[in-house]
Amino acid sequence: MADKQRKKVILVGDGAVGSSYAFALVNQGIAQELGIVDLFKEKTQGDAEDLSHALAFTSPKKIYSADYSDASDADLVVLTSGAPQKPGETRLDLVEKNLRITKDVVTKIVASGFKGIFLVAANPVDILTYATWKFSGFPKNRVVGSGTSLDTARFRQALAEKVDVDARSIHAYIMGEHGDSEFAVWSHANVAGVKLEQWFQENDYLNEAEIVELFESVRDAAYSIIAKKGATFYGVAVALARITKAILDDEHAVLPVSVFQDGQYGVSDCYLGQPAVVGAEGVVNPIHIPLNDAEMQKMEASG
Repeated sequence: MADKQRKKVILVGDGAVGSSYAFALVNQGIAQELGIVDLFKEKTQGDAEDLSHALAFTSPKKIYSADYSDASDADLVVLTSGAPQKPGETRLDLVEKNLRITKDVVTKIVASGFKGIFLVAANPVDILTYATWKFSGFPKNRVVGSGTSLDTARFRQALAEKVDVDARSIHAYIMGEHGDSEFAVWSHANVAGVKLEQWFQENDYLNEAEIVELFESVRDAAYSIIAKKGATFYGVAVALARITKAILDDEHAVLPVSVFQDGQYGVSDCYLGQPAVVGAEGVVNPIHIPLNDAEMQKMEASG
């Protein structure tokens, strides 16, 4: 891997998500080296040049159009490559074509001698994270998916707007598949230790129907955005930047990412979104929230 003091990221996929992620890294001063790989070489060259013009306002960083061989000493490889989700398409509709792309990319990255962490964001992210683990032969903890990090952020923001509290002070998670079978962990959602269900009752914020409507708006947010502008990319890009920072800085931050399931929730041999401690080794430790019976059934169904 790269020198410990000089963190290196290789981004594979320079589409809307990839380029937004690269901009987030530059804007937030994350990593000291960023190589961008894509089939469209000129696009990566243009983005590298364009991004470099922002460095005088942020912090020093080496940014360049990269090849797969450049991953040999990288700390992190981020996979955003794949066919985008079209209007009317579910994430699962993307499986076959994106599996082929993922196999090709991962094989080339591993052949470079890469020994770092894989961070997967292409959809369907849980399936492609599992595929990356299989294709790479890496330990489970060193293959991480973006999971329900974006869904959780959407959930917290939606709740924040209802209860008039900073979204960063709301402790609530979306778990399961990053997709139609995801679910909200209402049993542990809280502000300052006060459960949101109790908060709603005491302050007359939301009734049962409104709670269901709020969750559905979170679950279906991607479809709404895709119908309006063709794709989602800003939210997931910032979510990826947050996970990247946790890995490169060995933060041991708790983030809802795609984690290998080995039976704790009645689901095995797959990746699903759940909170986990994230650091330099990838998933340092999955956190198994005690779910109630209804949530447990949803987790099992999601797998």
